[in-house]
Order: sequence, then structure tokens, then C-alpha cells
Amino acid sequence: RTPERAEMSGDDFYVRYYVGHKGKFGHEFLEFEFRPDGKLRYANNSNYKNDTLIRKEVYVNECVVQMLKRVITDSEILKEDDRNWPMPDKVGRQELEIVYGKDHISFTTSKIGSLLDVQESKDPEGLRAFYYLVQDLKCFVFALIGMHFKIKPI
Repeated sequence: RTPERAEMSGDDFYVRYYVGHKGKFGHEFLEFEFRPDGKLRYANNSNYKNDTLIRKEVYVNECVVQMLKRVITDSEILKEDDRNWPMPDKVGRQELEIVYGKDHISFTTSKIGSLLDVQESKDPEGLRAFYYLVQDLKCFVFALIGMHFKIKPI
């Protein structure tokens, strides 16, 4: 379970995050990806109280991509390795894939309930970088989706 590292061209950029589980309400998940052409794809599936799958797609400009790259660089996640992180379990799984220039990482771990789970892991420093990056990415995506698809003006 070491991170995948593949040789890419210097300007490649792609980010995908998934968190989900299969339980009483079926397959529930949140997933988003930033594609090389600037397309942000978002999906959120919850069957709780008969909710349905929400899918949104929007193109973001170069300024947004540059900010995303900065968040990833500042997190130092590209230096991490998931071999000592908790394996996915019945509670769920998280996946993070990033292609950034010549780096390609692909992490898989269990859902993280709180920072206590991070602190009690075999690699608290690496898992903490993952945990905070995921929080930042989710906030970033929710803000972009919320701004773009706002139905009623404020």
C-alpha cells in the first residue's frame, strides 16, 4: 500500500477525493474531482430520508486551479506515504488521488472520525496532513459549488 508514483509530464494536474460506505441506506458517498481541463465534478449520494444523488459539474478558471495547487503544496501531502494508515473497514473508506506535475499519489484509508483517530494511528504526522488537506479541499469545493449553483441571490 505505498503511494503510486508515476512519471507524468511537468504540467499535468488532477485531484480526486472519495469518501463513502455501504450500510443501512445503501452506498452513500461524497466524491469530487478536478480534471486537467478545469472541470470540477461533484457527486453526493445519500439515501437517508430518501435523498437522491446530487451531481454538479462546473469549469473553474486558472486562478482557482492555482489556489488549489497552492493548498496541496502547502499541505506537503506529496511527501507522505499511506502504508501505516488505517485500512478501510466497515465504517468506510477515503481515497485521495493527486497528479501534480511529475508526482502521482494515490492514498486509501478508513474514514477518520476525529483528530483522536489521527493521534492514535501509527503515522499521526502523515495522517494529520491528510486529514487537514481533506478538510480544506471539502471547504474549497463546497464554496465553489455553493457560489456557482446558488439559486436565490443573497
